[in-house]
Amino acid sequence: MTRTTLEAEIARLREEVCALHAELTRYELVVWTAGNVSARVPGHDLMVIKPSGVSYQDLAPELMVVTDLHGVPVDSLPGDPISGENRGEWGNPGLSPSSDTAAHAYVYRHMPEVGGVVHTHSTYATAWAARGEPIPCVLTMMGDEFGGEIPIGPFALIGDDSIGRGIVETLRNSASPAVLMQSHGPFTIGPTPRDAVKAAAMCEEVARTVHIARQLGEPLPIAPEHIASLHDRYQNVYGR
Repeated sequence: MTRTTLEAEIARLREEVCALHAELTRYELVVWTAGNVSARVPGHDLMVIKPSGVSYQDLAPELMVVTDLHGVPVDSLPGDPISGENRGEWGNPGLSPSSDTAAHAYVYRHMPEVGGVVHTHSTYATAWAARGEPIPCVLTMMGDEFGGEIPIGPFALIGDDSIGRGIVETLRNSASPAVLMQSHGPFTIGPTPRDAVKAAAMCEEVARTVHIARQLGEPLPIAPEHIASLHDRYQNVYGR
């Protein structure tokens, strides 16, 4: 990828990642400045992510931060001076990347198939995370989108890649694109950032529905063979 092509791709991803944050507020998955969307830069060990502490109403494409896959902000191709005319059109805005950057970066380093990562504190999904309980697969929608239950990941503190390790360890052995990190909230992944945002919205929807179902009685589980059939149809036939 040439410098010009890379700069164009960075600009495109900044536009996309910025726009996708509006989907988080549209579906009421975040409050204040919580939550974040990131995107892998194809062909480079780079990612684009929301800046830390910036209100959603103030987000703009040029404020999205470019980091390497260890979460360190970068401004140029490896080996290029980070100043002057060599800075390029994708120089960073001087803002810190999201506090969850290390988790996103760890996922990208260890799951090469992932092109987008999303984190929210959506109310119902986070309530399940607070209980340390997976969401059981009792809805055909869950079979479709998640291929089974939405699993619980381990408790981990923000500040290093501990959350990322928990995400990867949990999702590597699951069909689900969502994990509920214990006492923290949902993280979702996808081949694109839009897919990861969709998974975040669907995760909150099923978390809410299953919670309400439990108020009425014990939800009925779906047989594993039916879950497998639902998931295969939705992933490989539906909409194609």
